[in-house]
Amino acid sequence: MNKKDIKSMTLQEIEKDFADMSERKFRAKQVYQWLVKSVNNFDDMKNIPQIFRDTLKEKYFIPHLKIKEKRISSDGTIKYLFELFDGELIESVLMKYKHGYSICISTQAGCKMGCVFCATGRNGFKRNLFASEILNQIEIAQKDANIKISNIVLMGMGEPLDNYDNVIKFLKLVSSKDNLNIGMRHISLSTCGLVDKIYKLSQERFQLTLSVSLHAPNDEIRNKIMKINNKWNVSDLITACKKYIAKTGRRISFEYTMIKNLNDTPKCAMELSKILKGMLCHVNLIPLNDCSFNEQFGKSSANRMYKFKDILEKEGINVTIRRTLGKDIEAACGQLKGRYVKKEDGLRNGMRK
Repeated sequence: MNKKDIKSMTLQEIEKDFADMSERKFRAKQVYQWLVKSVNNFDDMKNIPQIFRDTLKEKYFIPHLKIKEKRISSDGTIKYLFELFDGELIESVLMKYKHGYSICISTQAGCKMGCVFCATGRNGFKRNLFASEILNQIEIAQKDANIKISNIVLMGMGEPLDNYDNVIKFLKLVSSKDNLNIGMRHISLSTCGLVDKIYKLSQERFQLTLSVSLHAPNDEIRNKIMKINNKWNVSDLITACKKYIAKTGRRISFEYTMIKNLNDTPKCAMELSKILKGMLCHVNLIPLNDCSFNEQFGKSSANRMYKFKDILEKEGINVTIRRTLGKDIEAACGQLKGRYVKKEDGLRNGMRK
């Protein structure tokens, strides 16, 4: 496609483009304001002259999402299955907390990372999302639920740092006062451990929260569940995290999914304490999701999780156990898409018979 994605552009970038076309500067702000309102058709921009709308249609396009399926949990959590303009499917989860609304959004259609307990990777990788498509998930959820989102978590489908350029564009757009104006301190970005991109991200000096999916205290265990560890091991990852903290001054959150008899033993807790000792960090213990493909793994009992937590706390590590939301609607990313695709395949096969 030769057309430019105008919704992924900043106001300043649009102003420059329009200046190159000898269009007046105020026109860029008019168009940008329509984009922030989630208008996805140039003809709906009524204060733009028709002749210039035609020019915009020739040079630009506006990617858009539509809600393909929506599920509402008994706890108020909303799971969205979005269809992209090219038919690809992604998921987002809207959650209500005491402090306001948070949304967990996707950065890729699918994922390449292949973590064995993750539903997204099992559906394969399709493509990176544009910055505009990442942004659209927030805008559409706000409009659909008639609420204001205050916190963003980039922990949905995909590995955010594997889509680095588009994610950085998104972060600059969503935090801009001309756009949604959601501050970096209200944004969490998750990674399974792309060490080179962690170093690169540290140079941005964003004040977001970096969440690192660690899930194991040593290479022996991590190699079994996370392919990325074959490229960058636990030591490489922890070194990168320490340098990230030194560069940004921000605390890192380590995500740790509790798997029965694999990574939830007292020995693992002591190992984890040792490698994190003295770091500006927080550990988030996560109950394993109940998925049909997770049958090879068992979920740690509540008692086991609390014992693990106690050991970390006694060693001076800041730790919490994540509260589970949306369990009755399969809120974990990848589950709804996988079930939807299976349903559609079943219908198509039934029609062929």
